[in-house]
Amino acid sequence: EHVLETVTAGISIQAPQLDIQTVAAGGGSRLFFQNGMLVVGPESAGAHPGPVCYRKAGGMLAVTDANAVLGRLLPQEFPKIFGESENEPLNVEASKEALEALRLEHASNYTLEELAYGYLKVANEAMCRPIRNLTQMKGFDITTHTLACFGGAGPQHACSMAQALGMSRVYIHKYGGVLSAYGLSMADAVSDIQRPVGGHAYSLEGNNDEEQLQRLSQQAITELESQGYNSQDIVLDRYLNLRYQGTDNAIMIPYSSDKPYHELFVEHYQREFGFTFQ
Repeated sequence: EHVLETVTAGISIQAPQLDIQTVAAGGGSRLFFQNGMLVVGPESAGAHPGPVCYRKAGGMLAVTDANAVLGRLLPQEFPKIFGESENEPLNVEASKEALEALRLEHASNYTLEELAYGYLKVANEAMCRPIRNLTQMKGFDITTHTLACFGGAGPQHACSMAQALGMSRVYIHKYGGVLSAYGLSMADAVSDIQRPVGGHAYSLEGNNDEEQLQRLSQQAITELESQGYNSQDIVLDRYLNLRYQGTDNAIMIPYSSDKPYHELFVEHYQREFGFTFQ
C-alpha cells in the first residue's frame, strides 16, 4: 500500500512511499526497570559496545542478552568475533551476571529466567503493535496472513509473535540474516511521478484524466530510459489519491480495469473505517 506521508522517529516525511511502520525493538534494544515495569528500548546498545555478551567494555543489557540467558543463542554456533580483539566467543555468563544484578536490585521476586522471558514478551508486544496497525486497524483479518520473518534475531521471536497475533504460519527466508541487503540488490528501479489535480472522482475518470495519466506515464518512462532501462521491461502503475470532500483521510487507489476509481475508493474506505458517506 502506498502513502504520501509518514512520521518516523518524530520526523515527518512527505513523499510517495510504501506504508511501512518501524519499531524500536531489536536485538540491541536496551533493558530497563522503570516505575516497577519492565521496559525495552527505544535506546539501543548498538554494535559498539553492544550487548553485554559481546564482551566489550561498556556493554549494556539488551534483548540479545535475554535470549542468551534463555539458551536461545548457542555460542558454539557463532564465529569468534567478539571482545575487544574480536577473537572471542559470545559470553553468556556475562549476560547472566548482568541480568542477575538487575534482578536483585529491582525484581527479586522473579527468577532470572522469568525476568529474561518477561523482557522478551515486552519486546514482542512492541513489535506486534505496528503489525496490528497495518492489518486489523485497516480492516484485514490478520489470522489469514503469514508472518514473514527476517533479521538475524527474527526467528527467535517469530513464533511467540505469531501466537500473540493469532497467526498460524511463519515464513523464514533462507537469506533472512541479510534480507535487507539482499532485497536492496534485487529491488526494481522505480520512478514516481505525480501531479496535484482537484476535482470530483467522477469527472477525473474521463478523457481529461486519461490524457494527464498518459503524460505522467511518459515522463516516468523517459526517466527510466535515461537510466538505461528498456521500455519493454517497464511496468506502469496508476493511482489516484482520493478522499471524501471535507475530510483529511486520503487513500491512494490503484487503477483497475474491472471497476472505476470511485467504486474502489468506497470499498477501501468501508474496509478500513467501517462506514462510508452516502
